[in-house]
Amino acid sequence: MAARESEAMDHSKAPVLDAMVEFHEQRITPFNPPGHKQGRGADRRVVDVLGEGVFRSDVLGPNGLDDRLLRHGVLQEAQELMADAVGAEHTFFSTCGSSLSVKSAMLAVAGPHEKLVVVRHAHKSVISGLIISGVSPVWVHPHWDGERHLSHPPGPDDVRAAFEAEPEAKGMLLVTPTDYGTCGDIKAIADVCHEFDKPLIVDEAWGAHLPFHPDLPPWAMDADADLCVTSVHKMGNAVEQSSVFHLQGNRVDPAVLKAREDILGTTSASSLVYATVDGWRRQMVEDGEKLLTTALTLAQRVRREIDLLPGMRVDGEREFVGPDLAASFDPLKVVVDLAGLGISGYQAADWLRARQRVTVGLSDHRRIVAIITMGDDDYTAKVLVDALRALVKAAEKMKQPPAVDLPRPGDLELETVMLPRDAFFGEAEQVPVKKAVGRVVAEMISPYPPGSPALVPGEVITREVLDYLRSGLNAGMQLPDPADPDLTSIRVVKDAK
Repeated sequence: MAARESEAMDHSKAPVLDAMVEFHEQRITPFNPPGHKQGRGADRRVVDVLGEGVFRSDVLGPNGLDDRLLRHGVLQEAQELMADAVGAEHTFFSTCGSSLSVKSAMLAVAGPHEKLVVVRHAHKSVISGLIISGVSPVWVHPHWDGERHLSHPPGPDDVRAAFEAEPEAKGMLLVTPTDYGTCGDIKAIADVCHEFDKPLIVDEAWGAHLPFHPDLPPWAMDADADLCVTSVHKMGNAVEQSSVFHLQGNRVDPAVLKAREDILGTTSASSLVYATVDGWRRQMVEDGEKLLTTALTLAQRVRREIDLLPGMRVDGEREFVGPDLAASFDPLKVVVDLAGLGISGYQAADWLRARQRVTVGLSDHRRIVAIITMGDDDYTAKVLVDALRALVKAAEKMKQPPAVDLPRPGDLELETVMLPRDAFFGEAEQVPVKKAVGRVVAEMISPYPPGSPALVPGEVITREVLDYLRSGLNAGMQLPDPADPDLTSIRVVKDAK
């Protein structure tokens, strides 16, 4: 469903941007942070790269864009406009990315030693939330596509089974869309949660654009989720770290959510982030459906052209949607399977950047994912297709990639014997990897992207997962979080076996 535009609110306004214009027009001379004083103190070499506008727009909210007591309600009005634009009851802006927002959402629903149903392929930020909060996860395993070695969001029956087994769980956290663009049946899962009178949190980091076009997958608020988190910088037109909470219903107290965000967030929020989120909302209400129609048409053409290239296959609804798979798919994610070329996604991503000056959003053992957004046009589409055409020729001379020991789906369903928090903060030791099987891991190990941990603190390490991670590392996988990035050793809980 497209966004619901209210007659009562003027969406031509952008309160944060308007306040920034007023700040400049008033020619205020600040004697408060930021210390660069509108760029006057910044190194000229930095200004030459970033531009003067970045520093001029870096203004504090209190006693900057607004007065000392925030009596003009600049941010509040911007948040109310955003809520109205998407049909939510409450909206909060965040300048620390959805990694912080999802932690705040979790803490608003469950506290230390309380239980929360969590899908196991969640982003590492969710696991960080479990560690910080002391919440006990009730894992729901995703739908595994064993043929393509992909995970999709779980179904309502999986969620019902979790609540029946753990009725004291305070709610559920679902991740949809995935990094590959596959989406869960939010409405059906929300219905199950509400049968048990539990709130549904949706980590919808990849879905900020979904409310604004009827041909895109359903989005969380329209599908009766209680709380969702979106990253406007991912598929929208705001700068990095821009994130938004949307809330509806009475299962999550907005005051509690704001209080949880307050203890985790910064007291020096970036007006640059707020301004771009505010301006994006105005753009989407005024022109979003038209812009997204253009992007969808472009994506359809790009997908068709790439699919014709020898050795490449563009996956989509046909491959990803169905029983025990995903419920829907975002076609703006161009998922290119390279198995026919005999190269890995890691090789392809590195070659495209080095030789074609083209970057992709995700790469794995056999795929790359390019995203098409409202920022793309015929020119950028041609650049992508031409680069992939060149890759087809270059692949003939590339070395065969090292094999990745891909585990069976069941091999990724590990035993949890300690709370993630207890394992992470407990006494630990670094042991050689050959001695790690059967030990309790004390750190996250997350192939990135997408950043979903293969090992979560408190889980028992298995040979299959170690073989997968070590062979993946040898093939080009990135593992940013273990203490030993070469994975010759692993941090484990001392004396826990």
